[in-house]
Amino acid sequence: MMNNIFESRGCKYVPKSFAKNEKIFSQSCCKMSSYDWLAHFEQPQCSKTDNINIVEVRFKNNKCDFFIKPNDLSLEVGDIVAVEASPGHDIGIVNAVGCIVKIKLKSKKKSTTGESIKKLYRRAKASDIDKWISSVEIEESTKMRSRTFASDLNLKMKISDVEFQGDKTKAIFYYTADERVDFRELIKCFAEAFSVRVEMKQIGVRQEASRIGGIGSCGRELCCSTWLCSFKSVSTNAARTQQLSLNPQKLAGQCSKLKCCLNFENDLYIETLKEFPHTSVKLLTKSGNAIFQKIDILKKVMWFAYENDMETLYSVPLQKVNEIIDMNKNGILADDLINEAIEHTTKSNFLNYSNEEDDINRFDKK
Repeated sequence: MMNNIFESRGCKYVPKSFAKNEKIFSQSCCKMSSYDWLAHFEQPQCSKTDNINIVEVRFKNNKCDFFIKPNDLSLEVGDIVAVEASPGHDIGIVNAVGCIVKIKLKSKKKSTTGESIKKLYRRAKASDIDKWISSVEIEESTKMRSRTFASDLNLKMKISDVEFQGDKTKAIFYYTADERVDFRELIKCFAEAFSVRVEMKQIGVRQEASRIGGIGSCGRELCCSTWLCSFKSVSTNAARTQQLSLNPQKLAGQCSKLKCCLNFENDLYIETLKEFPHTSVKLLTKSGNAIFQKIDILKKVMWFAYENDMETLYSVPLQKVNEIIDMNKNGILADDLINEAIEHTTKSNFLNYSNEEDDINRFDKK
């Protein structure tokens, strides 16, 4: 079966220009899809006086924008429309209409008035869809040829994606580069070879991974290519907070940056850590002083070892640790940790951070 080249635009299959009212759009086929959870509820605030004539239109991958539609044009989610572009017009699919658009505009702090919102012209005609299909079909071959041009000019850049405008008059070339690139000669080659207006747009490696997609180490599709739309900075502090081994091969995602999922539970770990004493604490017992070795945040367990026997580790519940600390403050020595611990074991590779600190520093520099 042939690959669906329109899947990145949210289509279940390639549209046909002669098919009327064809429902090719599917919420499950695209990133950033907007399920209208208000559709089945009465919305008094969305009365006719509100005059919501703005719709959200999606293009390739996670590219979406808002457009003002004509008052006499009724649209539904999934309709293929022609919208204003610079220059010419573009073809997209209606992603949201009605009250949900008003809420999305508010969340993105966009005004419903002003010249910033472009116009939606009409539903796409058969000729528009034919030209749209032909432009999408050449995107992959154009990307491969463009990489050849960049390689011939010895430019240190990687062209990761190409998006043609619906009227086939303009193409956006998405690229990544570690340093500034002079691509003036490259643009001339593109314009001559592809006979289109060329726009170069630099993206980061995280954005590149979201456009290309893939399977993560968890066995699921990458978060950035399915639902994650805001890329917050991820630091090694998140890994240290969660007591993870600072192994670059395990912490790096397919974009060679620290995995975004390190941030997902970080706030929970930070809140839970407030219940724990400082790691410099010593437990004074009748058998000697015990020094902190390791922590299990979610199980609320701390591991200690005696100063005269660092090979044996004792796992003590957090509640018991706090009781011993209070006893020590009152000048009372606790019983032997063997009686207080959940279990004790011979020390193994619990703390291998020191040998990996140099490797992990490259993430901080990035």
